[in-house]
Amino acid sequence: MKKLDEPSEETKNEWENDPNNWIWGMFYYNPKDKRSYFPKRINEFGWHANYANPIFVIIVALLVLIILAFIKNGK
Repeated sequence: MKKLDEPSEETKNEWENDPNNWIWGMFYYNPKDKRSYFPKRINEFGWHANYANPIFVIIVALLVLIILAFIKNGK
């Protein structure tokens, strides 16, 4: 069942096709889009990440900290 506040598929496609939502054509940044990740047009190529989503930023920061901790402990 679809949530009432969730945008339609048409709106999501418009956001994805809007060049203003892409930084350098590679990084998706749209504060209106609440998705952290969404599939690329060709599903076999993986996922896009929304760099405007605070949850995504927290996940990336935690991953970086974990990697740095492993590097530091490896020396």
